[in-house]
Amino acid sequence: MTEEKSVTAGAPAASGQEGPAKKGNVGALAPIGVFLVLYLGLGILFEYVLGIPMGFYNIPIVVVFLVALLVACVQNRRLPFDDKLVIMGRGIGDKTIVTMILIFMAAGVFVGTVGRDSAESVAYLMLSVFPVQFAVAVLFVVSCFVSVSMGTSVGTITLITPIAVAVSAASGFSLPLCVASVMGGAMFGDNLSFISDTTIAACQGQGCQMKDKFRENFKIALPAALVTLVIILVMSFNADLAGGVSHDYELIQLIPYLIVLVGGIVGVNVFVVLLLGIASGSLIMVLSGVTAPTDLLANMGSGAAGMFETTMVAVLVSAICALIREHGGFVALLNGIRSLFKSRKGGQLGMGLLVVAMDVATANNTVAIVMANPIAAEMAKSYGISKRKTASLLDTFSCVSQGVIPYGAQMLVAISAATELGYAVSAFDIIPFLFYPFLLLLSSLAFIFLVPERAQRQKSQK
Repeated sequence: MTEEKSVTAGAPAASGQEGPAKKGNVGALAPIGVFLVLYLGLGILFEYVLGIPMGFYNIPIVVVFLVALLVACVQNRRLPFDDKLVIMGRGIGDKTIVTMILIFMAAGVFVGTVGRDSAESVAYLMLSVFPVQFAVAVLFVVSCFVSVSMGTSVGTITLITPIAVAVSAASGFSLPLCVASVMGGAMFGDNLSFISDTTIAACQGQGCQMKDKFRENFKIALPAALVTLVIILVMSFNADLAGGVSHDYELIQLIPYLIVLVGGIVGVNVFVVLLLGIASGSLIMVLSGVTAPTDLLANMGSGAAGMFETTMVAVLVSAICALIREHGGFVALLNGIRSLFKSRKGGQLGMGLLVVAMDVATANNTVAIVMANPIAAEMAKSYGISKRKTASLLDTFSCVSQGVIPYGAQMLVAISAATELGYAVSAFDIIPFLFYPFLLLLSSLAFIFLVPERAQRQKSQK
C-alpha cells in the first residue's frame, strides 16, 4: 500500500516544494465569489423564475467574467493599475494558455471541416447488425464512440437523441432509459476525447501530455462504462420488445475522426493530429460531394468561431487568476483546503470537490476546469500529485457533475430533442437511469482511496 503523507496547514509543501512565500488573503477571492453569485443567481432567475428555456445559457458568461475582472482590478489598491496590467499580461501570455487557445481553434476548424452527420451512420449501422434486444446497449456504445471521436458531449446528444427516440418508439424500450444511455455514452467520450474542450483545458492547464491523461482516465472510465453496459443489458433482456430500427448509412466520413482518435492514443503531437484530420476531412468532404469547395473555408471559419466563447473564458480567467494569485487569494484557499484534507488522497478528493463546486455553479464543465486549473496546480505541488493525475481528476469529476445536473446543457439538449419529436420527458425521469455518471463517481473514489498509486510520489513535471 502507498503510504499516506500528512500535509498540515502550516507545513511546507510536499515533494520538496517550498511553502507559499506570501500571506494568504481570503478577500482576494472576491472576484470568484462575484462571478459565482452573478452567474448562478441569474441562471436560477432565468431558468426557474422567468421560465426562459436554456436559461443558464442565455447569460453572457464573458460579460460576467468581465465584471469579475473589474472586481479583481479594483482590489489591492497599493499596486498601480499599470503593474496589474503587466501581471494580467503574464497570466494571459503563459505558454499553457497560448497552447490551449491554439488547440481550441484547431479543434474548431476540424469540427467545422468534417461536420457531424457521419455520427448517425455509426448508430444506424450497429442497429442494423444487432437484434432489437441490444438496441439500448448499442445506443450507449455508439454514443461513447461518437463522443470520443467528435470531442463534444452536447453534439453527440444532439445527433443521437433523435435516434434514441426512434428506438424507444419502435422497440418498446422506455424513453428515459434510451435518452439516459445516450447521455452516459456522451459523457464517457467527453471525458476521454483528445479534442474535447475539457481534455484540452485540463491537460494544458496542468501542463501534461494528452496521452498520459488519457491513460490515467481510461483506467477509471472503462470499469464504469462496462458496469453500465452490463446493467443496460440486464434491463434489456427483461423488457417486452417488438420491432426494430433501420436507416441508410454512409461511413467514409468517419475516417478523419479515426485519424484523430488513433493519432492521439499513440501519442502524435496534437497539432499534427488535428492538421491531419483537417486535411483528410477536407479531401473526403469535397471529393464525396458533401461540401462544395467554395463552402469549405466558410465551414472552417464557422468551426473556429464556435470556439470564441471558450477561448475568451480562458483569456479572462487567466487574467483574473493572475491578479488573485498576486493578492494572496490562492494561498488562502490552499491553506483552507490543507486544513480540511491533510493527506495526499484527501488532496485528490479536494480537487474533485473543487471542480464539482465550480461546475454546479456554472453548469459548464469546461469553464469549471479553466477556473479550477490554477488552484489545482498549486494543490498538486503541495500534495505531491502528478500533473496527469491532476488533469484526470479535474476532467473526471467535472464530467460526473455535468452529466447529472438537471440544468446542464447536456440534459436540456436531450429533453429539447425529444420534445421536438413530440415526446415529453423530464430531467427527473432521466436522472434515475444515468448509470454511467454515478458509476464514474464510484470508480473515481475507488481509484483515489482503494487502489495504490505508484505515481503518488512523482514530481509534478513527470
